[in-house]
This record gives sequence, structure tokens and C-alpha cells, in this order.
Amino acid sequence: MSASGTRPPPDTSGLKAPEGRRLYEQLELLLREYVLEHGLQPGDRLPPERALATALKVSRASLRQATVSLEVQGLLEVRHGGGIYVRLLDADPDRLKEMLTRRRRLPDVLEAREAIESMLALLAAQRRTDEDMAAIDRALHAISTEISTGEIGASSDREFHAAVARAASNKLLLDVMKALEGPVQETRLESLSEPGRPARSLADHRRIAEAIRRQDPCGAERAMRRHLRAVADIRLLRRWTPGELDEVSEPRPDSASG
Repeated sequence: MSASGTRPPPDTSGLKAPEGRRLYEQLELLLREYVLEHGLQPGDRLPPERALATALKVSRASLRQATVSLEVQGLLEVRHGGGIYVRLLDADPDRLKEMLTRRRRLPDVLEAREAIESMLALLAAQRRTDEDMAAIDRALHAISTEISTGEIGASSDREFHAAVARAASNKLLLDVMKALEGPVQETRLESLSEPGRPARSLADHRRIAEAIRRQDPCGAERAMRRHLRAVADIRLLRRWTPGELDEVSEPRPDSASG
């Protein structure tokens, strides 16, 4: 039965204190086994964090390292103030390493995007031709079409930003953006996967396009900067408190005393 308030959390009496140097890894394994042994399904709720920590004879901080890791892997969903729930049964342990790598890289990429693409928008407003404007409008139309069919519009979003970059007529900046294409696409996918983000992004793009159309460099720069700051507000960078994933990656020594 899914979490509907009618199924009580399973008993914790069978849980045993873990052994081993990397405590959070031992806790991960025990929690995985716990989910399987009790037949928990996606949507089912685990016992409260305090009850789990008490049963396992570990601190809540240590337990939180394990639940954060399992959340990154996709097994659990931790609803702050709302409990711990099963999310998937076939979670991928390798996802943690990938997530850590991306989380550390994205802030630098986002800063670079804001600096470079804001300048590109400014230059595009100064230098755009009618052909450039037509390419920007085609990309806008494609984004709108993709969103109307339920897609996030990632491919046409990429074309919009590429059209703005070409309109800037600065080969060096264009080459830099091409070199950053892979990491920039990561930020795009992360952002457009946020609930409600594709439609808001389309509205941002329209404001950028209109500033370029009326040849307003300051307006185009402001609109692009505002858009990219919204892009930077992504779940991966705000879901966990500072240091949580680093602690999972390089766990500190921890006693089992709680």
C-alpha cells in the first residue's frame, strides 16, 4: 500500500548496528535490505529518522549521510519535515559519483554562461541583421511548438541561444560557447526539467528577442542575465544543504554513539 497514512511504518526491531570504517556505506546497505525485507514499494514511508537512528545505534547525522546518498541514487525521497519515502527499487549506486561531479562543475558553468551570454545578447542587439532576427524568431516558434506538445524544448532552446550568439558577430565568443556546448547543455537540461520551467523560459526568451529586435543593448543584456539567473536556480544545487554531498563523498569519522 502506498503512503496514504493508512499503513504504519514497518517494525525496526530487526535492524542491527552496522560495522565498518565507512559508516554511511554500511547504513546504505542496511537500509536497502530493510526496504526489500519489508516489501516496501514506491510511495511507502520508512520509520522516522530518529527511530531508524536509535534502532541502528548511530547518530542522526550519520543516518542522514546514508539517506542523502540513497536519495541521490534514486532509492529514497526525503521530504524535509515530511518523512522518508521509497522512490525506486532499482536505484543506481553509480549515480552518486555522477551527481557529485555535475554538482561541483555546474556553478562554474553557470557563472561562465551569465558572463558570456549576457555580452552576446548586448552585442546581438547592436549588430543583428534581419536574417539574424528571423533565425531567433524561428527558434522561438520551435520552442513554443515543442512545449505545446509536452516536451521541454531543449533542442530549440539550444538553437535560440546559438542564434543570439551568431547575431553578436564575435567569432571568439562564439568559439568559446561552442567549446562549452556540453556543459551548457547540462545546465539547460537541469533547468528545463524543473516543474513549470519551460513556459517561464519561453517568456524569458521572448523578452530577450524583443530587446534585440528593438536594438536595445542594455535591455537585451538585462533580459539575458535575468534568464540565466533563473536557469541557475536548479534542484541539483539547492536540494541538499551545503556540504551534505561532500560529506557523503568523503565521510568524516563518526562514532556510533549518536
